[in-house]
Amino acid sequence: MFAMMETTRLESLHFAQDPQTGLKAIIAIHNSRLGPALGGCRYISYPDEQSAIEDALRLAKGMSYKAALAGVAQGGGKAVIMRPAHVDNRGALFEAFGRFIETLNGHYITAMDSGTSSADMDCIAQHTQHVTSTTAEGDPSPHTAMGVFAGIRATAMARLGSDNLEGLRVAIQGLGNVGYALAEQLHAAGAELLVSDLDEGRVQLAMEQLGAHPVAREALLETPCDILVPCGLGGVLNSQSVLQLRCAAVAGAANNQLASSDVADTLQARGILYAPDYVINAGGLIYVALRHRGESLVAITSHLTQISRRLTEIYAHAQADKRPPSRVADDLAERLLYGP
Repeated sequence: MFAMMETTRLESLHFAQDPQTGLKAIIAIHNSRLGPALGGCRYISYPDEQSAIEDALRLAKGMSYKAALAGVAQGGGKAVIMRPAHVDNRGALFEAFGRFIETLNGHYITAMDSGTSSADMDCIAQHTQHVTSTTAEGDPSPHTAMGVFAGIRATAMARLGSDNLEGLRVAIQGLGNVGYALAEQLHAAGAELLVSDLDEGRVQLAMEQLGAHPVAREALLETPCDILVPCGLGGVLNSQSVLQLRCAAVAGAANNQLASSDVADTLQARGILYAPDYVINAGGLIYVALRHRGESLVAITSHLTQISRRLTEIYAHAQADKRPPSRVADDLAERLLYGP
């Protein structure tokens, strides 16, 4: 366990269980140099405890890097709750999790993530103030989409020489809350949309409302386009799939898009510009962090411009050094987290 923590440079790892509600929770705090750790709470099924721990560690590290480059005074953390096969009272389970968070005395702030909702955050908030994205604070998804849209424009400028998206073929993989909101913005900007999603109803809606062209899920990655926008599950770019790409750039909202760091080198060799996911999708983090501090929507929207500026900086360094943007981003984040 300690070897895993040392490898990821994790500060602390916390466990809690509550047999009465079925709660089995893990909170990983990766780095708090820049402020209290903030990260979402996942509520999904895991094959075993080790898988849950590894997920928490990996995601907490990503949140540290994301917060550092987003310019918010937060550290990185993550919570995972191992979803039981049967739950008698979901509200009671999340209230128990809220009591667990409170024992950490503000060192960790939780938020929505995969499998959780604002209603779950409301339950947590009954027992701790160290929670955000409650019903009162609102869904961060629209701001994630706004940040990704700005990042796509910065990516288009760096790779195609213009941030005008009119007429560009943009392939969106995943039309969830973020993906669909992003599709609406891209449509308004005049982009031609190619879309796929597990939910055929979402695809049909995009066809009717946005004039999108449906593409089979298994064919999207190899479909010719200007920009590929992954907005679904992570790990979509692996050693095999990256060879199928027929795009100039990849810039999407999904977390952990690269199955391994080596994939970044393949993208670089193929001349495909990659927007580091934890940089371009930081809008949701910016929203929940600043809302938690009571900042106005105007201030939050203004802070979102940090995303395109940071990407432009990363692309410039990557071009000058002939290195993948993801490796440049990692170096910048680590300097902020650990010093030169």
